[in-house]
Amino acid sequence: MAGPGLLPHHTPPPPCLLLSASLPRPRLPASGTAAAARLPGPPASLRVAASCAPRRRRRPGPSRPRSSSINGAVVQEHPEPLLGPSGRGGGDAGAFEKLRRWVESARSVLPGGRWWDLSEGVEVKMMAEPVTVWRALTRMWELVARDRWIIFAAFSTLIVAALSEISIPHYLTASIFSAQSGNTAVFHQNVCLLVVLCISAGICSGVRGCCFSIANMILVKRMRETLYQSLLSQDINFFDGETVGDLTSRLGADCQQVSRVIGNDLNLILRNALQGAGSLIYLLILSWPLGLCTLAICSTLSAIMLIYGQYQKKSAKLIQEYTASANEVAQETFSLMRTVRVYGTEKRELNRYTKWLEKLAGISLRQSAAYGFWNWSFNTLYHSTQVIAVLIGGMSILAGQTTAEQLTKFLLYSEWLIYSTWWIGDNLSSLMQSVGASEKVFQLMDLPVSDQVISKGSKLQRLLGCVEFHNVSFYYSSRPSVPVLRHVNLSVQPGEVVAIVGLSGSGKSTLVNLLLRLYEPTNGQISVDGFPVQQLDVKWFREQVGYVGQLWQEPRLFRMDITSNIRYGCTHDVKQEDVEWAAKQAYAHEFILSLPDGYQTLVDDDLLSGGQKQRIAIARAILRDPTILILDEATSALDAESEHNIKVGWCI
Repeated sequence: MAGPGLLPHHTPPPPCLLLSASLPRPRLPASGTAAAARLPGPPASLRVAASCAPRRRRRPGPSRPRSSSINGAVVQEHPEPLLGPSGRGGGDAGAFEKLRRWVESARSVLPGGRWWDLSEGVEVKMMAEPVTVWRALTRMWELVARDRWIIFAAFSTLIVAALSEISIPHYLTASIFSAQSGNTAVFHQNVCLLVVLCISAGICSGVRGCCFSIANMILVKRMRETLYQSLLSQDINFFDGETVGDLTSRLGADCQQVSRVIGNDLNLILRNALQGAGSLIYLLILSWPLGLCTLAICSTLSAIMLIYGQYQKKSAKLIQEYTASANEVAQETFSLMRTVRVYGTEKRELNRYTKWLEKLAGISLRQSAAYGFWNWSFNTLYHSTQVIAVLIGGMSILAGQTTAEQLTKFLLYSEWLIYSTWWIGDNLSSLMQSVGASEKVFQLMDLPVSDQVISKGSKLQRLLGCVEFHNVSFYYSSRPSVPVLRHVNLSVQPGEVVAIVGLSGSGKSTLVNLLLRLYEPTNGQISVDGFPVQQLDVKWFREQVGYVGQLWQEPRLFRMDITSNIRYGCTHDVKQEDVEWAAKQAYAHEFILSLPDGYQTLVDDDLLSGGQKQRIAIARAILRDPTILILDEATSALDAESEHNIKVGWCI
């Protein structure tokens, strides 16, 4: 369709038109023996079980449910449930299998069960060096640096709140013992300071939590934007090697997990670190021998904490991979639900999904065992600190070397120090999990931008549409030893209609993909109007091309109204009249008007048939006013009359 604009009354054919169509494969007639005689190949290899295969004698076996016929329809008296009583086959065998798996999982968390061993035999794809905590924090700071005032306000209020909270035990104890001694003035002074500290800690804690939550929202938003932009900038080879479920898991759960670093983990770690440091200084001032003893216990707790954090980081990687695999299975099953239902493979798909859930459960059991060991270590050391403090402090009181007020303050601050250490360890393990989940996210964000989306190269004043393939060969990177195209030479002149016909899998669509620069030829060259396509601006060139793909690949319409779907990809202003004209050319106008909201109807997968989707895709290609129009089996889902009308209208 040539010309500067869209004219409803003038529809000349496009200067260049490429079509691809598969050769029809031989079909089996009603008789299997006749099919064997007509189809190529050894007749002995062709059999139809219904008419040709010899009838076997059935061996005696368990009785099957009886069936009867009512009005020609077979009715089974005892139908088997689709997924069994429990969804997985049911019966004693199912219960025994569940018990066996539970015992195997439980053995890993019992003494001697090697619950710390996370070598699951799963291959975690790594594309760059592992992400350290410092590197992860640096990347996150780069994402939120534009809103540094939020971070500054969060950390400022965190410091004030921590200092206020750490001073409360001192004045609380002083108030109690001044009241006991009958010193009214000192009591009132301590109570006033205590009230001021409590108000200050409450206000600053509230502002701190609000600021960190805003920073968390900014981080997850920008992380998803950056990751999504990076994924959109990759070439088609990248998406051939990745699954949709895996990528959506990175955008969803992984980004949410990583965003907890600022809003939760780093927030609590810094707060408890300040409070722990203040408590330690106060303890050393009160009694340096007891303070050093408490410091030694906290150092032991910190060493266990670091080991536990590294364990959590490694387990987070496995959980990330298993979750992505489970999501991939679920998404694949839901997208092919009709096929699953027709072939009755619900149980098989459930088993596939359950396999990954069981792996996740196994890792969770080991994490629970590690967490139990960490809690046991903490409680043992915590109570040991209390016993030592009471023992030594009580002896000091009996010897007249210290007072009950000082011992009470020591117990309160030692408890604060131990609990601060515990909170640091607990949040540090969560931080390590987030860092582990961030590795794949940051690796995807750091992928280089593909040349397929970079706007560079020449833009011709006018594209005529002369397409030439010069000795083109192509191999997919995943199958470098299997040639898809070998030494292809093709020339299409402006105004010429060329049909490429061949068997399925012979490389017809690959020719189209190479012309659109979705892939680059392994050997040879493709030129348009005498210029190699690599020298042309790829975005500008694609604007000159209208493309309608095969139904099984395209078109999958976007979840937007029909007008927006037809306008999709148009770089020039398009009026509603132009949209309706393109729909008329694609013979889609009538059925669009019959929809509830006409052209404003929201497209849903179940709303339109395959043929209707294909007509909308054809209208989209027509509306672009392309110099080169590519139809890759674009009418395979249309009825004969609609296909004939479209071909006549476009002189195909």
